[in-house]
Amino acid sequence: MNQRDFIQDYGFKFKKKFGQNFLKDDNILNNIVSYSDVDDETLVIEIGCGAGALTRKVAPLCKHLIGYEIDITLKPILDTISNVNIIYDDFLKRNVCDDIKDYTYSKLYVIANLPYYITTPIIMKLIEDRLDIESITVMIQKEVADRLIEIPGGKNTGAITYTVYYYCTSKKIMEVPNTSFIPEPEVTSEIIKMDLRYKPVVDVENPQIMFRII
Repeated sequence: MNQRDFIQDYGFKFKKKFGQNFLKDDNILNNIVSYSDVDDETLVIEIGCGAGALTRKVAPLCKHLIGYEIDITLKPILDTISNVNIIYDDFLKRNVCDDIKDYTYSKLYVIANLPYYITTPIIMKLIEDRLDIESITVMIQKEVADRLIEIPGGKNTGAITYTVYYYCTSKKIMEVPNTSFIPEPEVTSEIIKMDLRYKPVVDVENPQIMFRII
C-alpha cells in the first residue's frame, strides 16, 4: 500500500494551515536516517511527525523518540507506531527541557521533515533553548536551507546565517524534488545536517545580542 492510500484509509484530510506535505519517497527517507547517524543510544526529537513515514524509519533504531505533532487528527495513524512518545502540541510553545528530562540517553539528535512555514522559528528555538543537541538533520525548503548552510558573506547569506554559523557546522546532504511529497509543494526541498559546535566559532561578549538582532 502506498503512502497516499494508507493516509486515505484513515480518512485524513490535508490542512493547508499546517503546511502539510508528507514525504512519500522511501529512498529519501532512508537517506535522512542514514545521514543522521542515529543509533540505540540516541534520544531523537522529531518535529512535525505527519503520518509517521519518517517516524517509522527512526523509531526502531533509536533508544527513544519524542515526536511533536500539532494536528491531533493524525493520532490514529501515529498510535500504530511503537517506541515513540508523540506530544500533540505546538512545538514552539513547549518547554523541551521538561519534555526530555526523564529520559536517559548518550546523544540527543533532531531528525525531521520540518513544516516549511515555521522552519526559521523552529531552528532558532532549538539553538536558543540550549538543549544538549549534538546534531540536527532536517528537510526544509531549499531557499531556506541555502541560507542556513551558507558561510557568512556568501551569496545566500541571510540574518539567520550568522547565528547558525556561530553555533553549528552545516552541510547540504541532497536536494529533494517536489514529486517526493503528497500533496506536492511548489518548491524544491533540501536535506541539511547541522552539527552543534562544542565551542562557538568566535568569542562574543554577549551572544544574546545576536538573537535580538535576528
